[in-house]
Amino acid sequence: MRSEKEMLDFIITIANNDSRIRAAYLEGSRANSNVLKDIFQDYDVVYIVTETKSFIEDKNWIDQFGKRLYMQYPDENIYYSSDTENCYGWLIQFADGNRLDLHIKTLKNALENIELYKTLVDKDNFMPQKEISSDEIYWVKKPSKEEFSFTCNEFWWCLNNVAKGLWRNEILYVMDMINFQIRPMLRRILEWKVGIENNFSVSVGKSAKYMNQYLNKKIYEQYLQSYSVAETNALWNSVFIMCDLFNKISLELSEKLNFTYNISEAENSSNFLKHVKDLPKNAKEIY
Repeated sequence: MRSEKEMLDFIITIANNDSRIRAAYLEGSRANSNVLKDIFQDYDVVYIVTETKSFIEDKNWIDQFGKRLYMQYPDENIYYSSDTENCYGWLIQFADGNRLDLHIKTLKNALENIELYKTLVDKDNFMPQKEISSDEIYWVKKPSKEEFSFTCNEFWWCLNNVAKGLWRNEILYVMDMINFQIRPMLRRILEWKVGIENNFSVSVGKSAKYMNQYLNKKIYEQYLQSYSVAETNALWNSVFIMCDLFNKISLELSEKLNFTYNISEAENSSNFLKHVKDLPKNAKEIY
């Protein structure tokens, strides 16, 4: 497996030897000093280029980076929008274990989207004078009263759909409702808890992958228990775990942030869930 120095030296050499490439920079986890290094870190690299067309048309240009196991062309994916005249990418898993997410961008596109980065090559002094090496842009943001209120309302309201879905035994619908509507609200308030406890100066990472570093063990384990297999009783159990955790953390947040928490809404939603759980399958009325 090529070392980080070997990979970066090679990436820099290619940039220096190609007149179409005017600058290169590293972004993502390898540009973030707060992220622990490991063997699975991608190399997220951007080449600022004079134009993209010649790179795209030369299907063999990418071969110089090394032997591949497989690759994806994200900008060729029909399910996503793209602007290939200004940005094009290759996502590569190499045979030596390294992964490179390489994008070529025009100068305007690159500078409009640049975040945390480390300059590798700058032939024309394009890059901003000061590198962005802090992950501050990813820190948990303090919520407004409106954000807190709507997050709580979304969580408790969408449980109505979970209740009827479980009563109907519509497992796939319930799983989607939990994972795409309800869980994001729970994750959000847990992120706010982390933010409060760390003066809103930390990041929990993509998909809250660093949450375990900040939550106490009991809370984190309860959060993990809220994940469920696709089975009715297990789903009911996980939903009630989510409710208990959400209610507990929301009350805590409301006190620390001096926000209003609609306890009545939470209690009524929870009681409706419990009522539907015990509702016979041949019931003719809900109440």
